[in-house]
Amino acid sequence: INEVVQRDLDFAIIDEIDSILIDEARTPLIISQPAELPSAMYRDFSRLIPQLEKEADFTVDEKYRTAYLTEQGVEKIERILNLKNIYQEKGMKYLHYLEQSLKARALFHPDKDYIVKDGKVVIVDEFTGRLMPGRRWSGGLHQAIEAKEGVKIQPESRTLASITFQNYFRQYKKLAGMTGTAKTSEEEFQKVYNLEVIAIPTNKPMIRRDMKDKVFKTELGKFKAITKEVAERHKKGQPILIGTASIEKNEFLSRLLRRDGLDCQILNAKNHEREGKIIAQAGRKGRITVATNMAGRGVDIILGGNPPDEREAEEVKESGGLFVLGAQRHEARRTDDQLRGRAGRQGDPGQSQFFISLEDNLLRVFGSDKIKRLMEILKLPETEPIEAGILSNSIEKAQKMVEGYNFDARSNVLQYDDVI
Repeated sequence: INEVVQRDLDFAIIDEIDSILIDEARTPLIISQPAELPSAMYRDFSRLIPQLEKEADFTVDEKYRTAYLTEQGVEKIERILNLKNIYQEKGMKYLHYLEQSLKARALFHPDKDYIVKDGKVVIVDEFTGRLMPGRRWSGGLHQAIEAKEGVKIQPESRTLASITFQNYFRQYKKLAGMTGTAKTSEEEFQKVYNLEVIAIPTNKPMIRRDMKDKVFKTELGKFKAITKEVAERHKKGQPILIGTASIEKNEFLSRLLRRDGLDCQILNAKNHEREGKIIAQAGRKGRITVATNMAGRGVDIILGGNPPDEREAEEVKESGGLFVLGAQRHEARRTDDQLRGRAGRQGDPGQSQFFISLEDNLLRVFGSDKIKRLMEILKLPETEPIEAGILSNSIEKAQKMVEGYNFDARSNVLQYDDVI
């Protein structure tokens, strides 16, 4: 009894329930221990992979986040290693190192999926934009990324026990929670957790104005248009929150704004210790804040700063309130809704708009063929937005498609766990 660390699972109330029970639920909870000494093989293969050419030697499937060697790629590896048949001579263990090193190079990128800090590879949470120190990718992937980045390779871990988020939380006799964005995942809450989604009216009438997306042909054109939009709104004193999907884009856009003489505050996982101060003043008159998803879920931006200056708060309201500018659409509509929801809180005025390019991952990977054809046909300047009903529908379809893929991925993880 002295060693029991958890009480009976009677009742759980989960804040931001969709983040925990849906977003997080793609990865099972694992108890692990170091298994063996780090292998020098990761280092060897990390030097080998850059010699391969994309498409010719390996293909990347961004939808399913996998990378495969082609026959030509296998032959090239065999030539480099002076082998006749890698499958017969070296077996599965060798291929494991090869596949993880290829995945690390082709699918995982610094300042997007992870950062290198104090000689360690630290994962960046794709949903919150926050660092996850102590968490590691399994199956040798983390070691392959450490080899790629030239930092110390930590020992691989051996799984002692694992359970999915779904099966862990389904052990509670009663389960409940709150979030502002559950409606688009109503079906999953019902099917997986037997939870009903109930919409509660806002405390004060919501007067935020959500404007139509602006769609641009190229990513650079989109960023130039964002800079122009920000300059115009900044001139009239409106505070602006720009949401970016990665640290890399966050820093690139900040450089563009500063180059045009627009002073901005940057918030991402690299300077998270200043988060409180940056968010507290993001509602000040004329303030420009460029943030990753860290400034999305649950963040309260008070107009006029914090503590609020009443006169300044009134001036900000007259300028239209906080303007939330999404620099790209996210995979889940809920994440977009969280970003929008930073404006127009407690009956305040506010505006939101997303700026999208046809080169953004969502449309490039999941967009329909109609969009790809449209890219080829259009002869518009890159900073000119494309107004077409077909695009609005395609964006929503693409998001629904990704949500479907992710729902299937979570269902597969859950089904395997049920079998176990």
